[in-house]
Amino acid sequence: MGLFKKKTDLHSYDKENLKPVIRASICNGEQVAGFKDIHTGKFKEVMLVRGERDLEKFRKMYAIDGDISKEY
Repeated sequence: MGLFKKKTDLHSYDKENLKPVIRASICNGEQVAGFKDIHTGKFKEVMLVRGERDLEKFRKMYAIDGDISKEY
């Protein structure tokens, strides 16, 4: 029926100064999606990524096409 389907809100980010990044821990494998400032190197967390489903949700929220770099 789809009456109570959860909608994904679209957010925007500064594409000139920020790049999408997945931060992964080498100890426990935890992954966090967020944005890294290309000038200062500061990272802003957006959400925890527990699997491919969460990664797709992050891509849809910010309309990200292509690969997202991963940092350890």
